[in-house]
Amino acid sequence: MKLACLHAHHTNIDYIESALATLNIELMHFVDPGLMNRVTNDTGFNQLDASIKVKEQIEWIAKCNADAILITCTNYIALLNEEDLSCSIPIIKIDEPYFEAICQIDEPQVILFTNPATIKGTMNRLNDYAEAKQKTLNLEVMVIEGTFELLMQGLNHEYNQLISTYIRRIGHDGKKEISVAQLSMVNAAKEIEREISKSILNPLDTLSSSVINQLAITKK
Repeated sequence: MKLACLHAHHTNIDYIESALATLNIELMHFVDPGLMNRVTNDTGFNQLDASIKVKEQIEWIAKCNADAILITCTNYIALLNEEDLSCSIPIIKIDEPYFEAICQIDEPQVILFTNPATIKGTMNRLNDYAEAKQKTLNLEVMVIEGTFELLMQGLNHEYNQLISTYIRRIGHDGKKEISVAQLSMVNAAKEIEREISKSILNPLDTLSSSVINQLAITKK
């Protein structure tokens, strides 16, 4: 089985390779950081242009003999209109099992981001998902300012340190459940949760079972 993975940044590759290492599947990775860069910085590049680009990417990947496609960027997912696709390949959206896990939590929650550009797309999709599930969420969004630029500069250690420091500061009181919304935050979250003895939800841990189920359906 071949699973094609579409990423907005190359750092997501290692996360997916690690999370799906035990599955008997072949992974193919496609990376395009340019789309999110244009969406964020080019005022002349509108949402319709971006949606067309995502459609082209998905249809190109579908021709590479993949059995399914995994999209690891929520903004890519938000821009995708599956009804417009000329291919019928199964598409796995990394945020949906993460959203499902969030919807199972009744306590107050904090969702952390480092990239402000991902917040609107992620939260719109989460709210739509929760509404479809008839769930009312008690959550707060927090941005760890001044961190995402470090990741873009390849300063992964410094990036993880700032995330860990932030989670440490808000996590010790234990009053709210914490989750991180981006794959790039997973390593720091896993490191600090051992220190504060508190589980931190992330989109990677919820992914494997979703991939297994989707590929099982594909085999039939």
